[in-house]
Amino acid sequence: MAMSMSMSISVSGGLISTFLSGETASFAVPFSSSSPCPRPVHLRVVRTPTLATASKQASTGKGELRGIMKPRRVSPEMQALVGLPEISRTQALKLIWAHIKENNLQDPENKKIIVCDEKLKKIFKGRDRVGFLEIAGLITPHFL
Repeated sequence: MAMSMSMSISVSGGLISTFLSGETASFAVPFSSSSPCPRPVHLRVVRTPTLATASKQASTGKGELRGIMKPRRVSPEMQALVGLPEISRTQALKLIWAHIKENNLQDPENKKIIVCDEKLKKIFKGRDRVGFLEIAGLITPHFL
């Protein structure tokens, strides 16, 4: 005995009508007359790339570097530390951190504090101790 049942499910504002028969539909939702709504349908969301999510490098054309990635001339003090006449801010920060780690210049009790050696004092306005969040601001005057 084949039994037909008509059921409609609203998905994302659209109406999908589904006609199920007990013989062919193995994914049929049990229907109860006491509950007027069937179980919720779980859908997988697929994201499509938009202009906002596209990479900036692809949108600039030839891959020109901008902002903190663009190499700039540096002061003689910074050049003495990093060893290059032109460098990007990100590369300079990496080299400064490499110098700090290599020479064990972090305060052993508070790793967020840098104990400056002579090279770092020239860059950090003669200060003996610098917080790691201050580094990016203190190197700004050294980029010409």
